[in-house]
Formats: sequence, structure tokens, C-alpha cells
Amino acid sequence: MTTSQDDFTKRKLWGGRFTGATDPLMHQYNQSLAYDKRMYAADVKGSIAFSKALQKAGIVSSNEQAEIERGLRVVEEEWKNGKFDIKADDEDIHTANERRLSEIIGKDIGGKLHTGRSRNDQVATDMRIWLMDEAETIKQYLKDLIAVMANRAEKEVDILMPGYTHVQRAQPVRWSHLLLSYAHGFLTDLDRLNGIIPRISVLPLGGAALAGNPYGLDREFLRAELGFQTIGENSMHIVPDRDFVMEFLQWASLLMVHMSKMAEDLIIYSTAEFGFVQLSDAYSTGSSIMPQKKNPDSLELLRGKSGRVFGQMAGFMMTMKGTPSTYNKDFQEDKEPLFDCVDTVSASIRIAEGVIATMSVNKEKMREALTADMLATDLADYLVRKGVPFRETHHISGRAVALAEKNNIQLSDITYEQFKELSDKFEPDVVESVFNFENSVEKRNALGGPSRSGIERQIQVLKKGIETE
Repeated sequence: MTTSQDDFTKRKLWGGRFTGATDPLMHQYNQSLAYDKRMYAADVKGSIAFSKALQKAGIVSSNEQAEIERGLRVVEEEWKNGKFDIKADDEDIHTANERRLSEIIGKDIGGKLHTGRSRNDQVATDMRIWLMDEAETIKQYLKDLIAVMANRAEKEVDILMPGYTHVQRAQPVRWSHLLLSYAHGFLTDLDRLNGIIPRISVLPLGGAALAGNPYGLDREFLRAELGFQTIGENSMHIVPDRDFVMEFLQWASLLMVHMSKMAEDLIIYSTAEFGFVQLSDAYSTGSSIMPQKKNPDSLELLRGKSGRVFGQMAGFMMTMKGTPSTYNKDFQEDKEPLFDCVDTVSASIRIAEGVIATMSVNKEKMREALTADMLATDLADYLVRKGVPFRETHHISGRAVALAEKNNIQLSDITYEQFKELSDKFEPDVVESVFNFENSVEKRNALGGPSRSGIERQIQVLKKGIETE
């Protein structure tokens, strides 16, 4: 028997009020199953909990609830095993699951599941369940990345390198200090993610379309059953609320900014001109025309994908800014940017972990890049310890730098007699006291500095942060 377009429309959850056929193009434009099917497990979980709430309220019997739960488990297994048969009128994951449930257990029981529930609160609940699970996975990926950085910093604490500002050589630091600067940024990202999870973990279910339900469904039971931290107190607010999506996209954008900055540093340091680091073959590619090339594609993709994530965030915020109160179909545009963002961030963190874990460091190249002029501040500090005001020592040190440049020599090649002409506070120990890179770094032992004790403390802070978080 041929199914008419009118029958096609009537089978939809909202089809009873409509007598005309749905334009097939409109159906395709409207459907979201192609991408929201990844929430199948969250939808089943929410529906099972809702069936138990219906039983508590006396809407379904214990036998009916058990049958609904059995049918939903079958639906979940079909999705998991790739055996779910998608029908033409399956508009979204919620429609598809309810349709299949009724096929398994019959419409008389299956049709009761949607009592007191709207797709509005159902989809909002599913998304929050799904994102809470994904956030936990992302947290673990971040912890793994931070751990790799901390462990590497611990092993390579002896390696010195130039620190840069404005991409100009500035002062000597430990390679570990640079590596840990990225790790502490990611630890802050981990803390921020923990901060938004309570705002994701707010239960919409029971809010129905916008005005709640008349069946006295126990929302506190639903909260506990689904593992939410709190309940949405106002149905008109919580059902259409997508702040949690925008906030996660904002969080992800900031994370990717940090990822991109790290990638840019390592791209620069991997060039032949620097030669400080070399990526492993697993995270590099070659040129199609120049066989000598080893391209840092993994890092370039990390840098590039930051723009992709930011674009998803900006795009969805523009979608939301002009919508009136309660649910609007515009909100269907929340899923693709969120899903894409979660996928991109998850993959990016894991790629970054692999890059950091496998790249090699050329400590000789780093050491060779250290030059005496980078100790100009140490020269000023030397005079400060002799009682000269820093503003004056800075000027004297600058004159010493100019003298070295004029004579085409290193700052450390200036003789004691020449230093004495610049200031009578210089003593014969000036060269020995100032021009030692290891000593320079070790003197910077204030909290947060690059000395050995500073590195050890930073590592402990990181390890504690990922263990006790």
C-alpha cells in the first residue's frame, strides 16, 4: 500500500492538527536525525527515567513501565549495533526512538511515554546529559595532556633556552619553564570547565513545552535518577535555555586560543632557523614536491582549528540573540556547532598530547641561542645589589650594551676597566657574577620563576591539580 503525504504528516508527533501534506523539501530542511542521532543513549536514559516518574505519578503501571524500559533497551542496542532502521518520517532522535518503541511494545503502552513531556524539555535534557558525559571525557584528556607536560618538564629541567618577548630574545629560562607555561594555561582551562559543569547540570525535564505539566511528576526524583545537580526552577527559562551551549562554546574557544598560541611557538621553534624542537614523523607530513621538507601539520591544524571553534561559538550566539522567549525552531541550530566543537576540542587535546610526548628537543641548539646581551638585566641587578637605584642601573646597563655593539663584541667581553668607566660601583667580580646563564636562571627563584625550585613547585601544583580536581 502506498503511503500518502497526508499520512506521512499525521504520523509526526505534531501531525494531528495538520490536514495538508508536508513539502518533502521542508521535511528534509526540518529534520535533525542525521546529526542528533548521536544522542540516542542520552535520549533512552532520559526516557527511562521519565517512565519511572510516570509510574510514580500513577500514569503508567509497574508492568507498563517495565515494558517501556525493556523496549527502550532494545532501541538502544539497535543503535549501538548499527541495526536501527531509520524511517522516512523519523524527524529527529526523539521521534525515531518513540516510533520504534511503539513498534516493539505496541502503541497502547508506547504512546503513554510522552505524557506530560514535550520535545522541548526532552531535547534540552538530552543535550545536557550528552554534554555532561562529553565534558568528563574532555576533562580526562586535559589531565592527560597536563601530565605529559609535567613529566617532560621534570625530566628536562637542565635544558636552558632563550625566553622571548615580541619574538625577540629576552632572558634565559629553562625549557621546562616554557613547557609548564602552557600546562598552567591548560590547568586553568580545566578549572573553568569544572566551573561551567554545574550550569550544564540543571534539569529541564518536567518543564514540558514551556508551562510545566499537570500530572505532578516528581522532578526531584528525575534529577536524582539522571544525575543532575539542580532543577530548573522556572519552566519558561529552563526549557529553551541554551546558555550552557554558548558557555561551553566560549570555554572551548578560549582553550583553543591557548592551544593555538602553543602551536605557533612550536612551529617557530621547529624551523631550521631555530631548530629547538623536532616533531616526530607521527605528527608531521612531507611535501608533494620538495622531499627535504618535514611539515608540522599537526601544529598548523591545531592553530587553524581554533578559528573553526571560535566561528561555531560566534555563529550560534548570533542565532540566539534575536529569538523571543521560550522555544523556537532556531534552537535546532545548537547541535551541529556543539557536536563539531566537542569533536574538534577532543581531537585537538589528544593530538597536542601526542605531539608533546613524542617531539625531540635539541638542547645544544637552545644553548647556542643564548647570548650575553640577554644578561643585560642581570648586569643591572648586579648594580642594584651594590646600592644603585634600578632606574640608574638600567641606564648604565644600556650603555654597556651600546658599547658592546659599537665594538662588535659580546657584552661579556667588556673588560673590568671599561665597566668601571661606566660606573665606579662595578667590582672585579662583575664578569664572573653576571655572565653565567645557569646562575642567572637560578637567581630568579621567586615564586613562579624558572629556577629549579620554581620548576619543582610548578610541577607539584600541576600534579596536585589534576589528581585532586
